[in-house]
Amino acid sequence: MTVMNPKDVAKDLDGWTGGDDFITKVFKFDDFVEAFSFMTHIAIIAEKMDHHPEWFNVYNRVDVTLTTHDAGGVTEKDVALAKAMEKAAS
Repeated sequence: MTVMNPKDVAKDLDGWTGGDDFITKVFKFDDFVEAFSFMTHIAIIAEKMDHHPEWFNVYNRVDVTLTTHDAGGVTEKDVALAKAMEKAAS
């Protein structure tokens, strides 16, 4: 698994920012039900990928951080999950 530069990865993803070994984004929805529906949808995808996000939810907001812990940084798994999140949120 190849570790990628988070800042370079974030440039290709709408609204994402790169940190030292992660990418992050805040998703905002109309209400709690939409935010929780998004999380439920992504939870199923993440489980199938065996790659789980770090996230935090308050009402209509979902803060997401993606990194591949066993690789020590951002990998193609994180990019794939970020793209799935973008599609689900649109």
